[in-house]
Amino acid sequence: MPHSLHTINEQHIHVSLQELLDIRYQLKGLSLFAANNRRSPLVGSHHSKLRGRGIDFDQVRLYLPGDDIRSIDWRVTARSQQAHTKIFHEEKERPVFILLEQSKPLFLGTQHSLKSVVSAQLASLLGWAALDNNDRIGGLVFNEQNQRLIRPRLSKRSLLQLLHYIEQMNTDLTTNTQSSSTSSLLTALKQVKEALRPGSLLFIIIDERNLDEACQQTLKHLSIHLDIVLLPVYDLIDRELPRAGLLRFAQGDRELIIDTNNHRLRMAYEARAQERQLMWQALAKKITAQLLPINTAQSVIEQIRPLLGMHY
Repeated sequence: MPHSLHTINEQHIHVSLQELLDIRYQLKGLSLFAANNRRSPLVGSHHSKLRGRGIDFDQVRLYLPGDDIRSIDWRVTARSQQAHTKIFHEEKERPVFILLEQSKPLFLGTQHSLKSVVSAQLASLLGWAALDNNDRIGGLVFNEQNQRLIRPRLSKRSLLQLLHYIEQMNTDLTTNTQSSSTSSLLTALKQVKEALRPGSLLFIIIDERNLDEACQQTLKHLSIHLDIVLLPVYDLIDRELPRAGLLRFAQGDRELIIDTNNHRLRMAYEARAQERQLMWQALAKKITAQLLPINTAQSVIEQIRPLLGMHY
């Protein structure tokens, strides 16, 4: 007789707004953005892959020995017959944007938490970190049917509104939620492209399985003007089948039964999972993005420690 896949106990299948609010206390004494290590992007001295805060044009003045020749204003130089250079200043705050998926494929977990819960916690943690760093915070939360957009603002109210949408979409997830293709992600990415200006920092928190060629192409275009951090979320069962004999997977009124003791099936399953991991790595390299896969077995704060030294 086939077994159903059991996930997490009832009390941890959804996040509450209070939980998302309390996550900010986990950041005490920590800085995701290492503000004390910031360097000017004009001199190209970043230690991270991120380009740095946005740079605003300030004024034009006569060129002086030692000025970067790449900043010469050739139009003014031609008009005045004297070399002039553009002067820029660093923005005081940078737009930080969180793209968060809360769709049916994330409503799964065989370890500590559901993928949907982990991704919601991660988004909240990043939001509080950005606000603590005096950055403008915004985001887009999406599922198969809806999208909720918050444009970046230097405001706690903006973050609270984003957290409210996260709780709302997370709570809407049930075993009866209808799933769809990656078209919802593609639509969300296109909306991000319209909402963000060049120089923004974009965190992408989605299901590890939810990435197709069209989405990769859109991300490639986004990376021209944005700094991107890829945070695909996965559960152990996404990469390796448990040895549980006949296993029943249910989705709405559809049902699939597989024999997890079948060696050939297990090998094919794991090979496909490895292909996905390589695809994410290739994408990150292609668009010069940071990649940090997030799993459901460990606490979120421990997993994002590699980002604690990230500065921009």
